[in-house]
Amino acid sequence: MKLNLERPLAVFDLETTGINITKDRIVEIAIIRIDPDGTETSYCKRVNPGLPIPPEITAIIGITNEDVKNEPRFEDLAAEIVEFIGNSDLAGYNSNKFDIPVLAEELMRAGSDFEVSKRRFVDVQNIFHRMEQRTLTAAYQFYCQKNLENAHSALYDTKATLDVLKAQLERYEALTNDVTFLADFSKGSNFNLLDFAGRLAVNEQGDAMYNFGKHKGKTIKEVMTIEPGYYGWMLDADFPLYTKQCLRKEMERIRSERQAEQNSETDLQQKLEALKNKFK
Repeated sequence: MKLNLERPLAVFDLETTGINITKDRIVEIAIIRIDPDGTETSYCKRVNPGLPIPPEITAIIGITNEDVKNEPRFEDLAAEIVEFIGNSDLAGYNSNKFDIPVLAEELMRAGSDFEVSKRRFVDVQNIFHRMEQRTLTAAYQFYCQKNLENAHSALYDTKATLDVLKAQLERYEALTNDVTFLADFSKGSNFNLLDFAGRLAVNEQGDAMYNFGKHKGKTIKEVMTIEPGYYGWMLDADFPLYTKQCLRKEMERIRSERQAEQNSETDLQQKLEALKNKFK
């Protein structure tokens, strides 16, 4: 079934030096961009991560330090990756929890102003888990009746993910080929999170709040009053760059709101003083 696209959809997969979002680095990136007219364009590059690939990771992904020693660093590829993705929505397998936050971290380190918050995210794994509770290998076998022979090759996994997504659309009447629907459906339990790591969320009143630690459930605005230093501690601690960016934006919004309130109060006081002086 053809996807109903308002704008391009970039299906992608990453191979990395590990699974730590803040510390590990990309060693291979593969993207298949599907344009609204159905045209598919591929992009695949290996990356010198700037740190050793552990042997246990090489055993899984099949990429050695020797394989990438002469490859470009991510910062050298960032501009062309951003250009290739363009205004696309993003899709992948377990991408909401891993690939998208890792890509966002790498782009932020490279100084890119790539905006993720306005895009829709389709996580094929979340759709699969809600329907069948399996892995990518099992999903490929289940939906496509094929064995995943080359797992952990980024481009191969990306192609398999796209095949699974298309097969899911054919199989389930409850799914539509609209990316907005698929993004909402594949969000799983992350519907109210502000950041990918789940450290910040939105409560039922629509206020940004902390979603971990001693201030879990308290709004950022509330904690700003009772423990102002908590914000600074988070910025200095080992949290993802995107989490820190979300926190900064919320703090800027709160400060701007408070400044507007102060200005309004000052204006009111000035008007009251003017009225008093007028009737003296």
